[in-house]
Amino acid sequence: MTDVRVPIAGMTCAACERRVAEALTELPDVRSAHVSSTRGIAVLTVTAPPSRDDLDAALRGTGYTLGHTPWITRDRRTWLVAAAAGAIVAGLVGIALVTGFTELGARMTQPGAGGLLVVALVGLAAGVSTCMALVGGVVLAVAATYQVPEAASALQRMRPHLAFQVGRIVGFGLLGAALGWIGSALVMPPVLQGVLMLVVAAVMALLGLRLTGVSPRLAAWSPSLPASWGTRADRMAREADAPAAAAYSDVRAALAGAATFFLPCGFTQAVQLYALSTGSPVSAGLTMAVFAVGTSPGLLALASLPNLARGGGGTRASTLMAVVGVVLIGFAAINAYGGLNVLGLGAGARGGPQTSTSSHPLSDNVQLGEGVQTVTMVAGGDGYSPATTYVAAGVPIRWQITSTAPMYCTAFLRAPDLGVSVQLKAGSNTVDVPALALGTWPFTCVMGMYNGTLVAVNPS
Repeated sequence: MTDVRVPIAGMTCAACERRVAEALTELPDVRSAHVSSTRGIAVLTVTAPPSRDDLDAALRGTGYTLGHTPWITRDRRTWLVAAAAGAIVAGLVGIALVTGFTELGARMTQPGAGGLLVVALVGLAAGVSTCMALVGGVVLAVAATYQVPEAASALQRMRPHLAFQVGRIVGFGLLGAALGWIGSALVMPPVLQGVLMLVVAAVMALLGLRLTGVSPRLAAWSPSLPASWGTRADRMAREADAPAAAAYSDVRAALAGAATFFLPCGFTQAVQLYALSTGSPVSAGLTMAVFAVGTSPGLLALASLPNLARGGGGTRASTLMAVVGVVLIGFAAINAYGGLNVLGLGAGARGGPQTSTSSHPLSDNVQLGEGVQTVTMVAGGDGYSPATTYVAAGVPIRWQITSTAPMYCTAFLRAPDLGVSVQLKAGSNTVDVPALALGTWPFTCVMGMYNGTLVAVNPS
């Protein structure tokens, strides 16, 4: 037996590796195949080296070819589509700025309404790309066990697929909530939180590059579970749907849908990582449920039109993918900015005591009392108001914060230099802060997107 290294072009994920390995091991002289999408190779253990024609024939129909995956695509059409997508996104951002909807961009990175919109878009992209390839077989297996009644209505024909989608959405929501609970139980220190945000940003950027298609080699770097996990999860999902008796059951169809949470889709794992980073069961559960809702159109289209599982999606589909990819890259940059702020490396994030004395009037939201000063602030969907407050140095602070958006990032207040790490409930909250030395003391939301400062001064 000898090992043969075969370059394979076009692979981007664990599902690609599985598909290529299955195709190559069908060759008579191939005993095993170990495939790496990140390196773009397949290592074959063979009794005799297969010919190039045999390898071409084995890969035919898989969507992959012999050859090296380039770092930068030379396909002019891909660059034109990416440029058009960038122009579309830039136009939408320009319209938002001109019309005063600038808050929307910031909210779209949070677990609130805007953030769920982006998650839904990611799900929509996943539902007609890699997740289609992963979950499609399970979807079709669900239908195979269902006996369609004679003269069945359209709704009756879709019954197994609807049960599958309900199970998938509910399952993703519950398992996502578990991820959020794990994140909250970890009580991550700011450094770990910032690093995790940078990892999320990197994953989002890689997924964006995959969707735009401009860097095929980098697209393969998206993190994924080991291929063996995906194979095992795929088998579990199919077995949940197709028991020995091969009888259809709505419950089994729903369980099959829920089991797809563990399939190695890069999009799913990126959103799972984001859900974990929220540290909130509610936010994480909503995030994963909305992602599952986003994948539903593509999977339901597959259920109705099996031919969608084969062939390309046309110019409009590739343009949609590129638009979502550009959006993801943009929000990767925003999340990276937030992560740097959490780590104290962003603009305006550094502060602390100063040796020089300074005088300045106290802010209007500061009231001096008997041995304490009361500072009022609002934490809303558009940040902290006021973001900068001048307080009296050397006087303890009773920080009264009204949270008007408990689902937003601003409700998770962090001020590491002050020892403050709180989750604000809706309405009034009180945080006691010890007397501050002269200087600037920054605070931020848990995602680093919104910042503010308490500036300790000598009242003038």
